[in-house]
Amino acid sequence: MSEAELLWVEKYRPRTLSEVVNQKEVVERLKLFVKERNIPHLLFAGPPGTGKTTVAHALAHDLYGEDYAMHMLELNASDERGIDTIRNKVKEFARSRTAPHVPFKIVLLDESDNMTSDAQQALRRLMELYTGSTRFILIANYPSKIIDPLQSRCAFFRFVALSKEDVVGRLSYIAEREGVRYEEEALDAIYEISEGDMRKAINVFQAAASLGRVTVDSVYRVVGLAKPREVREMIESALSGNFEEARNALRKLMIEYGLSGEDVVKQIHREVFSSDLKIPEEQRVLIADYIGEIHFRMVEGSDEEIQLSALLAWLSLLGKRARR
Repeated sequence: MSEAELLWVEKYRPRTLSEVVNQKEVVERLKLFVKERNIPHLLFAGPPGTGKTTVAHALAHDLYGEDYAMHMLELNASDERGIDTIRNKVKEFARSRTAPHVPFKIVLLDESDNMTSDAQQALRRLMELYTGSTRFILIANYPSKIIDPLQSRCAFFRFVALSKEDVVGRLSYIAEREGVRYEEEALDAIYEISEGDMRKAINVFQAAASLGRVTVDSVYRVVGLAKPREVREMIESALSGNFEEARNALRKLMIEYGLSGEDVVKQIHREVFSSDLKIPEEQRVLIADYIGEIHFRMVEGSDEEIQLSALLAWLSLLGKRARR
């Protein structure tokens, strides 16, 4: 496969710890381990798309060099999550002899919060037996799903969502090297959609670039979301007492954009707390509370259009009471 055919996520991800951004505290601590040529068992936790797996590979690269893959076993625990994988693949790799110039091997268990309880119990024993020759790196979006005995055996590293400057800066860097034309507002829109998830941001940018120049319109088109302005106008219509107008706007969003009820509720929730929507603080609190009720009803199986119409009707009544 040529370089041009590679996914941008793989092509532009950092290869060494020095290239990693926005995780300064994590990187500085790991660099000390690299300097000492020794690491404990590690647990990387945090939101998706924040660089946990990339940092693990960068750490191995800095320890072993370009051929680091020879000294690392990588497993995705969401696919290979059972006790047989731990007893067979992991145990065989952990007990194998290391090369003379390599102090230890690395077992990388991605999405380890999806491992079964039995597999986690088996892993705790392996971590004790083969500490001299093998280090384990566990990666989890939800560390609470990792049993306490495993957490206590690991040094904990908390990853945070990437900042707007880092996401937009990286997208600009990719655009420059790929020759992609874009609007600055489009990169801001991608950040708002990705919520600090760099992997999602790059994938959205790549999808929008396939349509030509990356614009705000093309970004929302490829992710299947309504423009925030349209959602905001729908809320304002309801609050001003124009229920029919708001309901027509709702039907337009659901039909033209193909949005589900949950998608609409989430966008309404986001816009309610946006600085662009000028409503009193007390109204925001009441609306947020009722949005939660409507979302719960839909999750439980209620008809989406009926519940969203009820939400708009409630907003209309709230707006009329506020104007008295």
